[in-house]
Amino acid sequence: MTLNLTVILILLGGWLSGRLFKLIRLPSIMGMVVFGVIAGSLLKDSIPPILTESAPFLKSMALIIILLRAGLGIRFSTLKKIGRTALLLSVIPCLAEGSVLFVILRFIFGYGWEVAGLTAFMLSAVSPAVIVPSMLRMKEEKIGEKKDVPTLILAGASVDDVIAITLFSMFLSFALIPSGAENPAAAGGFFNSPAWTITSIPLSIAGGILAGLLAGFLLVRFFRWRKDSINSAERTMILIVMAVMLVQVGDLIHIAALLAVMTAGFVLLEKSESIANETAGKLASIWVAAEITLFVLIGMAVDIPTAMDAGLKGLLLIAAGLTARSAGVLLSTIGSGLNRKEKLFCVIAYWPKATVQAALGAVALERGLPEGGEILSFAVLAIIVTAPLGLIGINLTGKRLLTSD
Repeated sequence: MTLNLTVILILLGGWLSGRLFKLIRLPSIMGMVVFGVIAGSLLKDSIPPILTESAPFLKSMALIIILLRAGLGIRFSTLKKIGRTALLLSVIPCLAEGSVLFVILRFIFGYGWEVAGLTAFMLSAVSPAVIVPSMLRMKEEKIGEKKDVPTLILAGASVDDVIAITLFSMFLSFALIPSGAENPAAAGGFFNSPAWTITSIPLSIAGGILAGLLAGFLLVRFFRWRKDSINSAERTMILIVMAVMLVQVGDLIHIAALLAVMTAGFVLLEKSESIANETAGKLASIWVAAEITLFVLIGMAVDIPTAMDAGLKGLLLIAAGLTARSAGVLLSTIGSGLNRKEKLFCVIAYWPKATVQAALGAVALERGLPEGGEILSFAVLAIIVTAPLGLIGINLTGKRLLTSD
C-alpha cells in the first residue's frame, strides 16, 4: 500500500468511525482508536515503513497541538485557586499506583526489583493524549467550570507523566547495568542513583516551567513587535514551531517538555489575550486532522494477540493499579472543596492510559530483558482496557457528576 493511500485511509476512516461512535453516544476518540486497531491488524504487512518511522513524530505533533490548546485555556487566577490540589494530583496517584504495582510484580510475579520498577511506572502513567481533549471539550461546554475541575485534571495529568517516565528511565538504567556489578547505583554513578532521580523530578518540572515561561515571553514580545505584519495563521505556525523546538530541547536536557509547551500557551493568554484567542481558534481547526491521526496511530500500535498473552493475571494487575491510583486521587482531593461526585469524576478521568504505554511498552523487549514480551503484553492490555473505560466513563459521567455553568 502506498503512503498516499494509507494517509487517506487514516484520515477518512478515522473521521467516519469517530462520527459513527458519536451517533451511538460513545466518544468519537474511541471510534478512531478502534478503527486503528482494525486497520493495523488487517494491513499489518502492507503499511509503508516510512509511516511506521514517522508515527512517533506525528503523535508528538498532535500532542503538542492539544497541549498548546490546553495552555491557551488556563488562566493564572484559576491556577492560584487549584494549585495545591493540582500539585497533589500530579504526584500522589502516580506514586500510589507505581508502588502497588512494584510490590505485586516483585513479590507475586517474581520480577527482579529493577524490572518490577520499570514495568510498574510504565504502566502507571496516564495519557494526556486521551485526557486533554476530553477536558478541553468539557471546558468549551462549561461543564465543571465552577470549581475548575477540567483545569485541575489538565494540570495534574501533564506532570503525572513526567514522574512516571523519569522513574521508568531510572529503573531501566539499573536493569541494563551488567549483572556482575555488586552495587548498581555505584556501577552507574551518581547520575544513575535513586538520589539523583528524586532530585531530577522537581528539576525537570521546574526546568519545563522556566523554559515555557521564557518561550512564552519571547513570543509575546515578537508578536507585539510584528503585530501588523504577520497574520493569525503565521502566528500559529510560529507558535507550533516554537513548541516543537521546546520538545526537542527538553528531550535533550531532560526537562518536562510537554509542561513547557502548556506554560508557553499560558503566558501567551495572560499577556496577550486577543492573540491567544485567535491562535486557539486556528489550533482548533488543525486539531481536527491531528486528533484523527493521533488516535488512529495509537490504535494501529495495538496488537490484540500480544494483549491476550497477558491473560487474567494482566487484568488483575491493571485492576490493582487502577484501584491504587483511585485511592491516590481521593487522597489528593481531601480539603480541595470538591464534593463526592466531583471527586468520583476525578477518579474516572485519571484512568485512561495509551500514549506512554504505546511508546515505552516494547522498550524492555528491545533491550533484551527476559520479561520483555510479557511487559509488552501488559502495556497493550492496559491501553485496550483503560482507554475505552476512561473515555466512556468521562463521557457518561461528566454531565451527571459535574455542574454545568
